[in-house]
Amino acid sequence: MSQRPADADARRAIKPVICYPNETLPVPDMDLYRAALATAKVTETQVAAPREACTFQVPAGSFFRVVSVDGPQVGDLNLWNASDLAERFYSGKTRALHGTHVTTGERLWSSFPYLRPMATIVDDSLNWYGMDEYGGSVHDVIGTRCDPYTGNLLAGSQYHHCCHSNLTRALADEMDIAVEDAEPHVHDVLNVFMCTGFTRDTGQYFMKASPVRPGDALTFFAEIPLLGAISACPGGDCSAEHSSDTAPCYPLKIEILTPDAGALGDWTSPEVNGYDRSQGR
Repeated sequence: MSQRPADADARRAIKPVICYPNETLPVPDMDLYRAALATAKVTETQVAAPREACTFQVPAGSFFRVVSVDGPQVGDLNLWNASDLAERFYSGKTRALHGTHVTTGERLWSSFPYLRPMATIVDDSLNWYGMDEYGGSVHDVIGTRCDPYTGNLLAGSQYHHCCHSNLTRALADEMDIAVEDAEPHVHDVLNVFMCTGFTRDTGQYFMKASPVRPGDALTFFAEIPLLGAISACPGGDCSAEHSSDTAPCYPLKIEILTPDAGALGDWTSPEVNGYDRSQGR
């Protein structure tokens, strides 16, 4: 431990400053989205089996819904531009703009140089949870995804149904490419339904039993054409561990919902970020 300076208390008492004030972010038209959702019909359903992943596609201007079925289960979600895998969900920037956990009215943003909304959360049946006494909340953009490399690093394990592995196999199947070619496209996730936070004493990432129950759902509006993949985490509700063949684990259902023609009026997909890269070189 380093020596405590005489002005330590004064230094620690300095008030924080928000890194990315978000008052000037483009505001989604939630009334329009909700009205369109009210007309929408389920036109496709996919299921991620326990300890596996599935892919799905969503046209721009449609909705997709992640639904808990059979038992409490968390899922790791990846999103790409359906026409260009280089544009993908950027969890770190989403966290910087919205905070560690996301809910209704907040957006999932895409990677550089695109940096535009990919999807907007229009309904969250768990938004009642808020933040608990431990600093835990649901739908985090903190965690990366459970993966076999960290398992091998920490425990010498060789586990093949981590979310990273599940997402990689699902994307490889969807794109009809080798697993080795798919893996670089798998990225940090939105941990749907997962309850997480940071410990107050050591600042370590923690998880606890998810409050999700069958019938709970998280519904998104697709701002651009999306290719998605979601893994039903091998940890089930992540109450004890996240890479396990023994934790109770359940499927996750994905519903694609198509609104009535004209329900969105003259809505159009957001343009890519307007920063002129040529001027910064």
